[in-house]
Amino acid sequence: MRVTTLLSLALPLLPFTVATLDSSRSEQPIDSAAIQQRREPRIRRRDDVPAGGAIEGTVFNGRNVPPATEIPGHKLEDTIAKGNWLVEFFSPDCGHCKHFAPTWQTLYEFYYTDDPVPQAEGNDEDMSSFTRYYDFHFAKVNCLAFGDACARMKIGNFPTIQLFKDGEVVKKEIGGQTMSAMSKWVEETLETIKPGSRVKEGMKLPKAGDHTVERLARLIPEPLDIVPKDVAGTKTKASTKATSTATRIKQSSLETAANIPLTAEKFQKYVTMTHDPWFVKFYAPWCHHCQEMAPNWQNMARQMKGKLNVGEVNCDEEKRLCRDVKVKGFPTILFFRGGERIEYDGLRGLGDLVSYATKTIAVGEGVPNVTATEFEELEKKEEVIFLYFYDAATTSEDFAALDRLVMSLIGHAKLVKTSDPDLATRFKISTWPRLLVSRDGKPSYYIGLSPQEMRDFRKVLNWMQTVWLPIVPELTAINAREVMNNRLVVLGILSRDRPEEFVIAKREIKNAALEWIDKQTSAFQLERQELRDAKQLRIEEAEDRNDQRALRSAKSIRINMDDVPRKEVGFAWVDGVFWERWLRTTYGISIRDGERVVINDEANKRYWDTTMTGNPIVSSRTSILETLRGVVANPPKIGSKSTTTPLGHVWWVIRGGLLTHPIVSSVVFVMVVIAMGAWGRRRYLRNSGGYIKLSEKSSMDGLLGGNAGSGTVGQGKVD
Repeated sequence: MRVTTLLSLALPLLPFTVATLDSSRSEQPIDSAAIQQRREPRIRRRDDVPAGGAIEGTVFNGRNVPPATEIPGHKLEDTIAKGNWLVEFFSPDCGHCKHFAPTWQTLYEFYYTDDPVPQAEGNDEDMSSFTRYYDFHFAKVNCLAFGDACARMKIGNFPTIQLFKDGEVVKKEIGGQTMSAMSKWVEETLETIKPGSRVKEGMKLPKAGDHTVERLARLIPEPLDIVPKDVAGTKTKASTKATSTATRIKQSSLETAANIPLTAEKFQKYVTMTHDPWFVKFYAPWCHHCQEMAPNWQNMARQMKGKLNVGEVNCDEEKRLCRDVKVKGFPTILFFRGGERIEYDGLRGLGDLVSYATKTIAVGEGVPNVTATEFEELEKKEEVIFLYFYDAATTSEDFAALDRLVMSLIGHAKLVKTSDPDLATRFKISTWPRLLVSRDGKPSYYIGLSPQEMRDFRKVLNWMQTVWLPIVPELTAINAREVMNNRLVVLGILSRDRPEEFVIAKREIKNAALEWIDKQTSAFQLERQELRDAKQLRIEEAEDRNDQRALRSAKSIRINMDDVPRKEVGFAWVDGVFWERWLRTTYGISIRDGERVVINDEANKRYWDTTMTGNPIVSSRTSILETLRGVVANPPKIGSKSTTTPLGHVWWVIRGGLLTHPIVSSVVFVMVVIAMGAWGRRRYLRNSGGYIKLSEKSSMDGLLGGNAGSGTVGQGKVD
């Protein structure tokens, strides 16, 4: 109590140091607003904003501005864990904090109302708003109310402003700052988040306490040969409202749209500041790969004329732009839309570029709504479909989170939404919203049910990435690592040159995959039920004995199936003609001998190509499943072969042993250090006399070419 009293007397003095704020107490969620009201009972004018800027909603430039977020101490780490957060740590009793409060409040109001792309009228929740466009938030923490939280953040002075990115401190300033200094800090941060989105000449800033400020007019592009959304057929109801004057393009120029050179200024005007889709190549004239790709890029641009905006940036001339976009190699190809971007990492052939570009056109359409009949037709065309179920209670925030996923799925899978009761009945949906993936008609469900989990972009996308491959995908150079790593893979080696055999073999592999998945699902459910039964048995036993300690222990058991070791099995097929050389050198198999199947274990550099009877595995459901059961057994019932040389196999065995046994790794490391030390000591003692006997011949002369040449001993340098 004495510590608190002394601190309360010291707080209003000079910028002071606070090592701890009564950190010996456990943190209590004190109502900081009540504390401020008690000390600042009358807040009427903006100049009278209390330390921390905690006032009711205000109006700036004619727009309502909600109060800035004040983070409770026990939620601080969770709140700032994602996105960009500019946080002021203050004390209501700090004189410097009170002096800085109007500047902080006006800064927050100024940027909150600074929409990078004009919004739909009256829609403060539009995805183009400042907060959502940059994922940048203003917040504050009351260190008098939440001393432990400030101590955790090592706050020693008030006010302290810290910038967090995904929970990590990026920059820190101590003491009150001027409006221009704070704005410069914010502008530099925003430019790194969305390169080219800020006005280079800066902007007119308000003074602390101002209610309005004159905005610089947004840059309106000059006529350029680009495709607006409505002409490309990609405008939706939502985008119609949010269309800005920055995208008014002359219709007559569409006929000549092709590959457009982009400078930094044009990139800002046409790419960053609009919702238009852009497919952009970043290159260097001296880059050999860029030169090889140039004809295909130009041809693709001509084929996309009038459908998609295609451009290129010369990184020798636009070095800052390429640095801001974080171009690390040439060529780098990015797809942009509405401030979001995704990198194209596919092949660079003309057909590959055209195929990807065609898929990006549909991004502007948003997530299409389908009926049960339309979904059945879609299943005939698409192997993987993500289906989002919604009802009348689904909010605009839910749909906005869904729209963010579209770009990440380009080239991987189709995303649709529905409110059709027939589809809900088919997939047994009882809660809304709900997300599932249908692969060949077989559903897998996203386990998140709460609104927060359904809107968690990163969590949803991570789940999508685990299931967006078809049940039996084709193995290509693009997806090879994704398909083969960290699992056993049943790989069918097929040939398109024999169409009938090709179709039959694919069908057999898919049937084997579906049957294996069904059996694994049943085994998973049975294993989970056994664990639940075991937990219930412990609970009942503790209740019978009236043992409260054992009862609490039994109830605290958490059943986590992720902790149960299982061998994941995938299925795929590869074009045996196109990849003939790789298949022959890796597995010793040629497609000329007919369709074959191998089971590959990439993690251990081994494979199986024969059944338990010693016959080759063929593309038959029975042959595959019988062999697979023997392979997944522990230890495997069938002998494996190595995909590496004998020396390489020894290395993989040693490497695997060291990685899985840290104690053994430590012992080996110590032994290596001791051996190197002993070798170095012997070498030092041998040479310590200061001379080398050139007349003596080493036993290694014969291996190192000592018998070759003139036969004389060359000169050596004596230290």
